[in-house]
Amino acid sequence: MKFKTTYFFKINFLLLLVFCSGKLFSQTVLLDSLTLDTMRAYTSLEEALKNPEKVIKLELRRKKLKSFPMDILKFPNLQYLDLTKNNIKEIPAEISELKNLQYFSISKNVLQEFPPQIGDLSNLFYLNANQNELTSIHPAVGKLTKLKNLDLWSNNIENFPEELKYLKSLLVLDLRVILIPDAQQSAIQAMIPHAKVYFSPYCKCQQ
Repeated sequence: MKFKTTYFFKINFLLLLVFCSGKLFSQTVLLDSLTLDTMRAYTSLEEALKNPEKVIKLELRRKKLKSFPMDILKFPNLQYLDLTKNNIKEIPAEISELKNLQYFSISKNVLQEFPPQIGDLSNLFYLNANQNELTSIHPAVGKLTKLKNLDLWSNNIENFPEELKYLKSLLVLDLRVILIPDAQQSAIQAMIPHAKVYFSPYCKCQQ
């Protein structure tokens, strides 16, 4: 009886070990910024969909996109996404499904706001949304604790949430070509004293 108990205990232990090992090795390895920057990208959504598990870097620049392609959500290992120079107005809430995303550029579109789910991209270190139509920064951006570079220049942003102070890894925040009073500029810099914030001189001329 003791032999059987010991035997079944060992079998169950081995099964648990195999299960945990398989789960561990199935996790996506996050690549460093240099590797992501230099690796070859998929530039066609159709080609990428043929091997969705292999898609790590996707560049869909100048594709005349009028909306965020929901097929992008089929790439579970996606780490680099560039949607520059399209006509995208909004980011879907489902963006939160891209758990491995580290680099996201949606510059030169017509984006009006960030969804609250942007804060679920816990591995994001680069976010570029310059030259859009943003009027505010969603407080959820403050949850991006790995974010190092936030590029928002040439938008119409008026509100800067205090949650920005939680961006402890932030190195660069670009707010040029945005009309921000001197006092507000000082307040923004005070929230993130560890980061370099780029402002344009405030124009005090009469409108």
